Amino acid sequence: MSHPRGMPLRLFTAGFRPTFLAAGVAAALLVPTWALVWAFGLPLGSSWPPTMWHAHEMLFGFVAAAIAGFLLTAVPGWTGRQGFAGPPLVILMAVWLCGRILILSSARWPAALVLVVDVAFLLVLAALVAPPLLRARNRNTPLLLVLALLAACNVAFHVALVHQNPTAAYHAILTGIDISLLLVTIVGGRIIPAFTANALRSCGSTARVSAWRGVSAAATGAMVLVAIVDVFWMDSRVSGGLAAVAAIIQAVRMLQWRTPATLRHPIVWVLHLGYAWLPLGLALKSMALLGEFALSAFWLHALTVGVLATMVLGVMSRAALGHTGRPLVVDPLISSAYVLLMVAVL
Repeated sequence: MSHPRGMPLRLFTAGFRPTFLAAGVAAALLVPTWALVWAFGLPLGSSWPPTMWHAHEMLFGFVAAAIAGFLLTAVPGWTGRQGFAGPPLVILMAVWLCGRILILSSARWPAALVLVVDVAFLLVLAALVAPPLLRARNRNTPLLLVLALLAACNVAFHVALVHQNPTAAYHAILTGIDISLLLVTIVGGRIIPAFTANALRSCGSTARVSAWRGVSAAATGAMVLVAIVDVFWMDSRVSGGLAAVAAIIQAVRMLQWRTPATLRHPIVWVLHLGYAWLPLGLALKSMALLGEFALSAFWLHALTVGVLATMVLGVMSRAALGHTGRPLVVDPLISSAYVLLMVAVL
């Protein structure tokens, strides 16, 4: 497919271009804005409590845009169909942008309108990727359920705020985070061993990177149970105990991935780093719910900034290089971004 000459049109020639750009811009704006709100009481045009606005936009604005970029890039490869481009991408990103604007100025709009436009982004995304997945009967078709569950969490969040129930709104956000972590477990468990093996082969290494099916299935099953338990027994000792079990399984899973051998490959080790925060964050969650520990209160930050944001940055930088025909080598500036994000978790 030939690339249009105009820059605005070129933006919509591949699924990762507008979505990853949106995710990057969202992160660059949301984080400093939240810092100003938290530190100096910067007023927002939203009718939502500032903490709820921050949590929602980081999950359903930033992370959702990154998920869209991944799926719109991966689905054509999984199914052998032509990549997404043109008007469908324009519509998808227009819906995403309208959602962000309506939420930021939600005091001016009916709550029902804000809900419909915001949730529509995930539904339009599902409408784009579902047909090729279903026609190909691809093994990744169950990922459509992840999109549906995320959309349901978003609806629940909006409804909770309408009824002035911040506890239920937090519950919806936490469940959405659990579902996003499940997606990381599924996708990360496939791409990290593969990318690691490719990197080692490029250096002439004959070391094998294993992926034990039993452990992989246990890791996925554990994260499904974590999400289910958090729906019914959020912040309970049951949730804490299950988080401990999931942390152990995820740590065992990583033992087979030869993480130390990737230290010369920043574009690979950043994915290992992001995934490593998963067992650590789950362990901190377990400590927070089962007892009193000084650092346990940081578990949510470890699972969001540590896992989700780091994995997003790692996948975005790799896809941007790989799908534009460039060598899979990041420059020092990007490597510095990886390190700074790691520091930000702390």
